[in-house]
Amino acid sequence: MPQSRKSQVSLIDTPYYHCVSRCVRRSFLCGMDKYSGQSYDHRRGWVEDRLLFFIYGHKLHKGTLLTQKYLKGDKLSSGELISFN
Repeated sequence: MPQSRKSQVSLIDTPYYHCVSRCVRRSFLCGMDKYSGQSYDHRRGWVEDRLLFFIYGHKLHKGTLLTQKYLKGDKLSSGELISFN
């Protein structure tokens, strides 16, 4: 039986979540759909803007030291870039 997200998500135990680019019915939010060959990369900027708005616009979370460094425009090391992407 399916459970609601509220009962599955514990922000105390897991404060970070990964956003997936695949949606329902094999629809893609961003990236290349290998079945149709259609690119949805034009949505990537919009999705990033919305995520940043929800995180930083409402001050819900300051982000990690790495994301704070990235947003300030500081240069990231190659190891930081790998973990950031």
